[in-house]
Amino acid sequence: MKKLYPLLSVLFLIYWGCEDKTDDNTPEVVDDTPTEVTLWGVVYSVEDTDTLDLSSNNLTGSIPPEIGNLTNLIGLNLSYNELTSSIPSEIGNLTNLTYLNLRSNQLTGSIPSEIGNLTNLERLYLYYNELTGSLPPEIGNLTNLTELILFYNELTGSIPSEISNLTNLTWLSLSENQLIGSLPPEIGNLTYLTHLDLRENQLTGIIPDEICNQGDNSPGLSGNQLCPPYPSCLVYVGEQDTSGCD
Repeated sequence: MKKLYPLLSVLFLIYWGCEDKTDDNTPEVVDDTPTEVTLWGVVYSVEDTDTLDLSSNNLTGSIPPEIGNLTNLIGLNLSYNELTSSIPSEIGNLTNLTYLNLRSNQLTGSIPSEIGNLTNLERLYLYYNELTGSLPPEIGNLTNLTELILFYNELTGSIPSEISNLTNLTWLSLSENQLIGSLPPEIGNLTYLTHLDLRENQLTGIIPDEICNQGDNSPGLSGNQLCPPYPSCLVYVGEQDTSGCD
């Protein structure tokens, strides 16, 4: 029995050494998720910041991509500043947002497709900027939107038929852009609309009868190239350039 003690001691040391070696080779898990974000010289806690209202603060430069780290935000208002450059794609990380207001800046570039990640969004205000490009089809993912206001930009392309998914919209304003093509009949799916404004674009073709299914019987349509005959449900269609109509 006494002869077993040295053997057991050796086996224990061998086992111990193997354990230590395994532990040394195990990668340490490091949580590099930021706990604070610095924006325009101010430090914000990621955990405690759920609303950020910096409207009318004379902010300049671009929107920092780090803003996408404030993942607890439900409201973001950067309106009435002098922000330039494009909307960062990291804005799509803010999936808890219900309110996003970037109006009255000097933002350029296209609306990032990542905005389609903000499926809790109820109000989206991007008007009075210099945004270009077409409306991303991903905007159809924002099924909780009640207000989509994008007027007074330089948006091009056609109105995407995915817009039919936004059945909770009460306000849709795409006026004073450079939109082309015809009105999609799917616009009739927006039965809760009380305000539809598509003025001062380059829309062509006939107005689909389905427009009578949406809630605004006097939508803003003037300043386009829409052709008669017009649906009888519309009280007023405004001045149209019909020179290209058959």
